[in-house]
Amino acid sequence: MEISCFDDLLQAARAQGEPQRLLFVFAGVELPDDATPAQRERFARGEGGALVPQMCVDKAPDELASFDALVQEAAQFGKDWILVFAAAMSGSLNRAPTSSDAEVPLEGMVDAIKRGVHSGLIPFDRTGHTVQID
Repeated sequence: MEISCFDDLLQAARAQGEPQRLLFVFAGVELPDDATPAQRERFARGEGGALVPQMCVDKAPDELASFDALVQEAAQFGKDWILVFAAAMSGSLNRAPTSSDAEVPLEGMVDAIKRGVHSGLIPFDRTGHTVQID
């Protein structure tokens, strides 16, 4: 199944044979301290910058009704985010992964985003649509 929006992700997670846990890292964008004048100019126009993890959360698919519900929950923390990266963990033997099980993978996602590595992660914009990161 191709995932082009957040609802596709929820549908795919709910359709799996084993219970899933969804992992989310919300990222903002900042201008690095060592940015060149050209990078600063692009950033002022709303382009470029470095993705910086702001917060993370894990959820069972049935804990999320929609992307709007996730956005509303994130708003409670007052962080300025531009993208949310998603990944899924699969359970086994009909046992769903727990939040404790998700801690290390979430830390790995945060570290990967800090390093600029996004493979295996699905980035969604603030409207819940997937985006391509160049």
